[in-house]
Amino acid sequence: MTAPARTRSSADLILAEAPVLAHNYHPLPVVVARAEGTWVEDVEGRRYLDMLAGYSALNFGHRHPVLIEAAHRQLDQLTLTSRAFHNDRLAQFAESLAELTGLDMVLPMNTGAEAVESAIKVARKWAYEVKGVAPDRATIVVAADNFHGRTTTIVSFSTDDTARTGFGPFTPGFRIVPYNDLAALEAAVDETTAAVLIEPIQGEAGVVIPDDGYLAGVRELTRRAGCLFIADEIQSGLGRTGRTLAVEHESVVPDMLLLGKALGGGIVPVSAVVARRDVLAVLRPGEHGSTFGGNPLAAAVGSAVVGLLETGEFQRRAAELGVVLRDGLASLVGKGVVDFRARGLWAGVDIDPAIGTGREISERLMREGILVKDTHGSTIRLAPPLTITGEELRSALVTLEKVLTQEA
Repeated sequence: MTAPARTRSSADLILAEAPVLAHNYHPLPVVVARAEGTWVEDVEGRRYLDMLAGYSALNFGHRHPVLIEAAHRQLDQLTLTSRAFHNDRLAQFAESLAELTGLDMVLPMNTGAEAVESAIKVARKWAYEVKGVAPDRATIVVAADNFHGRTTTIVSFSTDDTARTGFGPFTPGFRIVPYNDLAALEAAVDETTAAVLIEPIQGEAGVVIPDDGYLAGVRELTRRAGCLFIADEIQSGLGRTGRTLAVEHESVVPDMLLLGKALGGGIVPVSAVVARRDVLAVLRPGEHGSTFGGNPLAAAVGSAVVGLLETGEFQRRAAELGVVLRDGLASLVGKGVVDFRARGLWAGVDIDPAIGTGREISERLMREGILVKDTHGSTIRLAPPLTITGEELRSALVTLEKVLTQEA
């Protein structure tokens, strides 16, 4: 008989996963059993400071009391109706999210990839019905080194060989240009272009921040070309960069905004396409849907997330503590850090390859009680919950310096 999970060691549980779980992830060897705020605890009771926050899904920390209370209250009332019926929580969620983002209408979904897939469908439909593109000729321009998900359509316009190899044939209709290159973008846009889809900050690529003026340039270019600007803020949005949205750093309002991760408060998967009314109005009953999209539990938690952001507290915290993060990383350049990019409480840190790969540095930090995750090569990502204290953040930076300067 299989022993209860709570009595099995971390090593036992890791070994037990191998024969029964698909090997599509390579997690760090830590088995989390409990969490609160910025801290997690493994099955043996070892505590770790979470400096990844579920790739921004846990912007408000683990088990934020406001979000947990909203979920508990809704669990006692109603969890799922499907969109076959109305529910009493969905209107408030859509109203508050539209107001928070300065847009008009909401298409609720579940995962970030679903939001991206939904936006692609909406953009194509809009191109045919509003712009007048010939049937099946619509194109969407994307940026190299993007990460929008791993569904078949999305990996069709990825430049990551790991995400693509072995999964063809690929979906046509996409043009890939270098990120942060307005000239290349302009050359790729023509009368068939339905939309330009970009991340305001490329997360998976290593928190790559474009030059000042790039996002405003994309906005102006798409406006002139008569195509849509779709901003994928699934990682960058909802307070992470010190603003509600990363596009706000350049006072840009896209035609479509993609949200996910933090929108579910670390409790349930919630995503959304938020757009101008005339854009989402191209959808008619039966053309798109999701059994769980907009379910009452998700709407209740999502509304509570919006309520937290409406106070501005988390955006301010990310901006203020972002200075601590940036200054701390700047002091490590030349001490094992080659370069870094940071905005708000989000950073990509390039480690000297002579010291170790990103994976090796992540494992060393884990042994010191800090959880981060590597991305390409020797880059690690830092994205702590926005509830982190200054003391916790400074302690994490001290630990990073220790790991980078000690013998492996």
